[in-house]
Amino acid sequence: MRLLHTSDWHLGRSFHRESLHDAQRAFLDHLVAVVRSEGVDAVLVAGDVYDRALPGLDAVALFDDVLHRMADLGVPTVFISGNHDSARRLGVGAGLIGQAGIHLRTDPGECAEPVLLADRHGPVAVYGLPYLEPTLVRERFGLAKGGHAAVLGAAMDRVRADLAMRPEGTRAVVLAHAFVTGGAPSDSERDIAVGGVAAVPASVFDGVHYAALGHLHGCQTLAPHLRYSGSPLAYSFSEARQRKTMWLVDLAADGSVTAERVDCPQPRPLATLRGTLEALLTEEAYAEHEQSWVQVTLTDAARPSEPMEKLRRRFPHTLQLLFDPEDGGAEPSRSYAARVSGRDDLEIAEGFLRHVRPGAEPEPDELGWLREGFERVREGADRKADLPR
Repeated sequence: MRLLHTSDWHLGRSFHRESLHDAQRAFLDHLVAVVRSEGVDAVLVAGDVYDRALPGLDAVALFDDVLHRMADLGVPTVFISGNHDSARRLGVGAGLIGQAGIHLRTDPGECAEPVLLADRHGPVAVYGLPYLEPTLVRERFGLAKGGHAAVLGAAMDRVRADLAMRPEGTRAVVLAHAFVTGGAPSDSERDIAVGGVAAVPASVFDGVHYAALGHLHGCQTLAPHLRYSGSPLAYSFSEARQRKTMWLVDLAADGSVTAERVDCPQPRPLATLRGTLEALLTEEAYAEHEQSWVQVTLTDAARPSEPMEKLRRRFPHTLQLLFDPEDGGAEPSRSYAARVSGRDDLEIAEGFLRHVRPGAEPEPDELGWLREGFERVREGADRKADLPR
């Protein structure tokens, strides 16, 4: 059986205020094309369909469109809800939609109720485990306490119990949305540690033939049967070096798996550049990034004038500007309170100017403006103190 494993679509998300609507539509077009061209038997979507619990209308329209297209193909598709989704909203109409071969698994109580598929080698049971927030589902699993590992372990115990009742030779596939030990996170995943320790051991998935994981945005293999597809698009500059893909998984008669990566279309490359403003604007080595989405870290000793405007003349898609002076960071071991101890307000303000513009002293006019500002504040405070109470 050939499975297409994807996750973390985050429909409705933007990238540093740049709309990704067209890029997400292009990805969904690509997904449908891959299902057709690669002879996919079932599609697995391991959570975070939407970027937020109350998605915008444009995001809902994208999801609605792809549901109709997958139903028209006649290829069974299994979705689970992730920590970004509203499970209740995503699961609306699940029973009716399931009649079209689109299976929405958003209810923790249905963890042990698989979608039953079959090929010429026999049955395949696909179990959908939605994101399980410990504080919300402990009682449903009969647990008095415990975090992510405990609730996911309880859900998997139910899966294994159901699988034991199935015909001999039934192959088992699980979808789960979790942070599994050994996975490498990015900056764009929402922390799921609120209900306890976030990571769960890989051993929690013992007894199944393939676990299609969601939550981490980098494609990665924890074991041959245990994989993250990652997000189809980059959602932070920490993902600049990631290859964005889906997994095309072949499940053999004996339950063994082979998998290959299928690249996803990207709206434009990402680049993280570091250097002085002059170097970034003049050196030929940076020419290849002129049409990329760019994050720039300036290392100039003094903060340049109008750096973003100047950068965008060469890199029109500069989205994030950071400063890290190469000779900055003096006295890192001393607390802020210790560094300003004994200084008056004006001296502290002067020190701030020197901090943000290393190597440059405050101009006389600037000192005059600061002195005048502090005097006006004091005069206002004195007048307020003189008012009758």
